Order: sequence, then structure tokens, then C-alpha cells
Amino acid sequence: MQTLPNPQTASENPEAAFDTAIHRRKTRPVPVGDVTIGGGYPVVVQSMINEDTLDVEGAVDGIRRLHQEGSEIVRVTVPSMAHAKALAQIKTRLEETYKPVPLVADVHHNGMKIALEVAKHVDKVRVNPGLYVFEKPKSDRTEYTEAEFNEIGEKIRETLEPLVVSLRDQGKAMRIGVNHGSLAERMLFTYGDTPEGMVESALEFIRICESLDFYNLVISLKASRVPVMLAAYRLMVKRMDELGMDYPLHLGVTEAGDGEYGRIKSTAGISALLAEGIGDTIRVSLTEPPEKEIPVCYSILQSLGLRKTMVEYVACPSCGRTLFNLEEVLEEVRAATSHLTGLDIAVMGCIVNGPGEMADADYGYVGKQLGYIALYRGREEIKRVPEERGVEELINLIKEDGRWVDPE
Repeated sequence: MQTLPNPQTASENPEAAFDTAIHRRKTRPVPVGDVTIGGGYPVVVQSMINEDTLDVEGAVDGIRRLHQEGSEIVRVTVPSMAHAKALAQIKTRLEETYKPVPLVADVHHNGMKIALEVAKHVDKVRVNPGLYVFEKPKSDRTEYTEAEFNEIGEKIRETLEPLVVSLRDQGKAMRIGVNHGSLAERMLFTYGDTPEGMVESALEFIRICESLDFYNLVISLKASRVPVMLAAYRLMVKRMDELGMDYPLHLGVTEAGDGEYGRIKSTAGISALLAEGIGDTIRVSLTEPPEKEIPVCYSILQSLGLRKTMVEYVACPSCGRTLFNLEEVLEEVRAATSHLTGLDIAVMGCIVNGPGEMADADYGYVGKQLGYIALYRGREEIKRVPEERGVEELINLIKEDGRWVDPE
């Protein structure tokens, strides 16, 4: 049972009594190219190109665009041996025309030979336990006997072992990526269509890897329904803690859709877990060009204080007390300062929502008097200037403090 803080202790030392920091789950570091997932490193952002991997130049362009947008790891799909071999050309062209980018290859149905080939050319291979050894369902089946369950388990081990050995010997990584919508039939019959089945599917593959002395693993348990996704990750953490496992987790809501709802749905699932300290790398899966996913990822991380990659704007909602056009002024301030990564700037429309609610911003732009703007450094008012000079004088204040850089 959670214990409430002692009121006296809270008043004497609020920060100690009410800890607002996110304490991330301790995980092992897993290198993926020149990026590290877990081990206390910043939460990694990644996405996936939608170009056909056989189109080498198109794939190279897609990878470059995503990486420049901020996707620190880029995933590609390899549905055939030809696609796997094309990765060798893609990797070479990237190095010739851009620079090395950490690459992950997606391997699905009966993909052992494909995975072995592609493992030569990428930094991480993602396998789906429900599809890696694909068993055609029997329409008249009602259950799996223990012997049948174990027999398929042995077949999985035989099929997975060469890939594990290859990745282990090359110092590369694997993502064991369970999807709720593609659980193996024997897991569905044994555990039902449940988070438990997802977790047990992941654990089966983890145990095979561990038996072969391979630990460069990242785990994901994605679902298109947020409550299922949350339950699966929380149960996975519980089971790993019980088993002494410390593998990093890749978070995502699969098939989230597009537009506003796709962004909200992804944020609901990913943010809930990150706030609990769960998660080491994320992808927002939108039915849109993949470049659209990256800003959402970074906004999620910044809103939780996990990464700072942009200016944080604190702004009150407009109301009848506002002394200037808040929406227009916020855009003016943003246009002038959005390149100053690391700053917090508050734009407040009136004295009611002014100094007391600026959330410890570095600078404040506050309407305290009709026609005039009060400029703040932290919580200290520095000067009042005519409204038409407000943005100009804010820039001057930032320059005086030596915190201004010219936009590129």
C-alpha cells in the first residue's frame, strides 16, 4: 500500500517528499550501430521506411530523409532473399552518399535463410515470434498437448539458433517483436488471446537466446489496442524482474492510424509507460509518410522531460482577460525563437496567468498592462516594453544573457 508523505516533511522539503522525476527502469545497454538502446542512455527514436527495399536508390533516399528528420535507427523490410541482398547495396550507397545509419531488418514468415543473409548487412534483426516459424493452423484442432507444444518449441530453437549465433558472433542485436495480432496458434490455445500469451511468446525466444549466450536483445509487445499494449508491457516487466532479466523495451502502439487520433492513441500508450519508467526506444506508427512520426516521438519525450530537443513553450489558453492576441503572439515568438533548443519560454496573456504560472520558464512574455509587454528572466520582471516591440526586446534580452544563437 502506498504511504502518503508526512505533511511536515512535505512542507520542509517538498522536492524530497513529492518526487516528480521519472525514474527509468534499469536495463542493459544494447548497441545498434553507433546508437545504444537502454543502459541509461536517452530514449531512442526510430521509424521505418515505406520504400521497397529492392529499390536501392529509393530506399537510400528514404533512410536518409528519416535519419535527417531525427530517426536515430531506421527499419527496413526484407520479405525475400532478394530484398536481403539488396541491403548490402543500400548500406554501401548510404556510406558513399551520406553516412552510416543504424539499420534494422524486419524478418517474418519462415525467415531463417533471409535473416542469416540480412544479418551480414544490418545492425539489428527484428523477428516476430508468431511468424518466424509459421505453422499452418489446423481447422479441427481444439488444443495442443504438452508434447506437441514442446515439439514446436524445439523446431523454433533449431530455426532460431543459426541467427542467434550469427548476431552474437558479429556483436549485433536482435529485437524480439511480439505483435498481439500475430500470436502463434499454440500460444493462443495455451494462454488465450491475452497479454500473457504475448509475454510467454517473448520469453520463449529470450530463453533460447540466453541458452546460446546471446544477450543483445530488445523486446517489444505491440498491440493496436492501448489497454492490451499497456497490460502486456507491464506484465513483461514484472516477469523479467522475477527472472532477473534486464532487457530494454521498444514501445509502440501498432497500427495506430493517422491524423489527430493516431497521434493521441500512440501518445496515450507510449507516454503512460514512459511515465512509469518503462521504455528505452519508441516508434509512433502512423498511416502517413514516416517523417510525420518523428516530431510526435520527440514531443512525447520532451513533454515528459526525458529529452530536450526543442524550445518548450508554456502558454495559457486565451480568455477574456487576455491583453493581446495570444495565438498570434505565440506564433510570432515561436517563429523568432524556435531554433533555440533547450530554452523554456512562457507566453502569458494576463497577470493572472503570469509569473505565478510560468512553470519556471527561462523567459516570460506577459501581458500585464494594455499595450505593453512585461519581459521576465525566470520569475523576475526585467522591463516593460510597447507591445509592438515585445518580440524584438525578448530577443535582445536573450542576447544580453549570451543564450542567443543565429538560426542556420
